[in-house]
Amino acid sequence: MDMLALFAPPDLINGLLLKLGLGRETINYVVWPFIQIGAVVTGVAFWAAYATYLERKISAFMQARLGPMRVGKWGLLQPIADAIKLLTKEDLKPDKADTYIFFFAPFISVVAAFIVFVVIPFAPDWGVITDINIGLLFVLSVSSVGVLAIILAGWSSNSKYALLGGLRSSAQLVSYEVAMGMSLIGALMFARTLSLSGIVSAQGLDSIWYIFYQPLGFIVFLISGVAENNRAPFDMAEAESELVAGFHTEYSGMRWSLFFMAEYAAMIVVSAIATAVFLGGWYFPFTWRLAAIHPHLFTAVSLLVFMLKMAFLLYVYFWLRWTFPRYRYDQLMDLGWKWMIPAALLNITLTAIAIFTVQALDGWRGMDTIESIARGVNLTGLGKLIMIAFGALGVFIAAGMLSYINHGARDFNLKKQRVGIRLVNSPQGQTAVASTTAAVATEG
Repeated sequence: MDMLALFAPPDLINGLLLKLGLGRETINYVVWPFIQIGAVVTGVAFWAAYATYLERKISAFMQARLGPMRVGKWGLLQPIADAIKLLTKEDLKPDKADTYIFFFAPFISVVAAFIVFVVIPFAPDWGVITDINIGLLFVLSVSSVGVLAIILAGWSSNSKYALLGGLRSSAQLVSYEVAMGMSLIGALMFARTLSLSGIVSAQGLDSIWYIFYQPLGFIVFLISGVAENNRAPFDMAEAESELVAGFHTEYSGMRWSLFFMAEYAAMIVVSAIATAVFLGGWYFPFTWRLAAIHPHLFTAVSLLVFMLKMAFLLYVYFWLRWTFPRYRYDQLMDLGWKWMIPAALLNITLTAIAIFTVQALDGWRGMDTIESIARGVNLTGLGKLIMIAFGALGVFIAAGMLSYINHGARDFNLKKQRVGIRLVNSPQGQTAVASTTAAVATEG
């Protein structure tokens, strides 16, 4: 038996379905989408369950602990025990809460997180459920609905803590959704399409990942994506030190767990978009040779490549959580408006200048910088070097510009924040913080 036949599940399944009397159109447009959707939903649900285990194990490693070890070997059955516990807990509803909104808000959050997977290209051929020409716009628009579910959950709970968490979440949406969307425009200038599969194909045709052209755009997108997901150090919507648990304070049992399922699913969405737009998606050097020899093996290898890239970005989520302390609310807002949005705008400007420069140099004094612009901007070796130089230069220009804009800000300047603060004189009970007038006079 040919071992490569194991990598041809579509042929095997198609043969079985044809024997059952189903037509090819029914198989291609009805049966296969259901199979793909079932596989994606199962995989994401499995990830949501074991992401909690991974997060606890990684945090334990960083803190020289063991983490979960009691349930099963190395604690591998801990997520199953947690699921059973949540399923059997009582589902409570606060007095005078808005019943329908309170009950349906968790489901809105989960649906908004899961529905965007239909356009994410995990691999070529059967590795993507559907490819639409506005795939990236579809992801940004639908995924933002999940934040509305958090707002509804906070408002309907009839709790001040939950309401404040919901309001903070809405402020985060406004602050970081803009920066996250604009950070993708630079890559779109190269791919010249909103189709996620088209963006991956454009990187494959140019034989380079867009992170080399767009390091600044990648940094802005990653930071904004972490903030969009309400993950530490940007988890203002559920800050337990201030709001008990934030927007989900009044939730219990399985409804409480649905919010975290949506959060972990949204982490996959952000990591998948970053992988597809900046890290080449399923493209990896030399794997193209398998496409002509064995297409299904090529699809399986491409799927593995995509998963490994995405796994690295998901690890970054856990790494950031246990590396940076939670920002204050004013720092969160200022980081979005004073740092991320200006950096995204600068990245768009520099990308436009870089593309114009490469096009202007093509043919000048015998220079050859562009191969083709039919399916994205495909550059020659010289053109790629120029574009990479522009990308690296953009990071330093952004650092200098943002430092100049925010040099007088107190948000992250601990030295300025300490001005006017002195030790408490306990016997006389004097305040530790000087009056506002005295602090301003001292600064002046």
